[in-house]
Amino acid sequence: MSEIIKELIYKSQQGDIDSFETLIKEHEKLAFNIAYRMLGNIEDAKDATQDAFIKAYKALDKFKGESIFSTWLYKIVTNTCLDLLRKRKSQKTCSYDGQIDTEDGKIMRQLPDEENMPEDIVAKKERQINIQKAINSLSENHKIVIVLRDIKGFSYEEMSKILDCSEGTIKSRISRARQALKKVIEKNRELYEGLFVQL
Repeated sequence: MSEIIKELIYKSQQGDIDSFETLIKEHEKLAFNIAYRMLGNIEDAKDATQDAFIKAYKALDKFKGESIFSTWLYKIVTNTCLDLLRKRKSQKTCSYDGQIDTEDGKIMRQLPDEENMPEDIVAKKERQINIQKAINSLSENHKIVIVLRDIKGFSYEEMSKILDCSEGTIKSRISRARQALKKVIEKNRELYEGLFVQL
């Protein structure tokens, strides 16, 4: 850990918010991307990332430098996302094209109109949506290892620190997660035509 990072952590632990904002700035994008892949929703990802940063700031006095700061931070992000996913299970979900009740009556929720977009952009967008749907269909344990390893490229060592388990357990989970994802893709092969996923 560099002296600059150590200094920022020390100042943040003393209550310097500016130092904390500087500390997390370089991690914001990856933190959000992890949250988005876990949750599949931009607004939820924004909220989860913000909540995770608040939790990190409040818990910063517990950070003793025994691990890399980024690993410690991403652990908080993943745990925040897992908490949100568990809360979702007990709540009703609604379809993208369903009705919303407002003070002025009912309105239809609609996806953005892609009718006039170039064909290749539409196709890419559809593939991204289908990939995210496939990931969303996985269990929490499978989803998180696919996101961290196959999408974000974390090492086994980093993942074992983020998820608090051995590298052997991580490798086993990844193997099972990839098989589960492969089954989802094979079951909906027409949605993933042209998509090459190495599983």
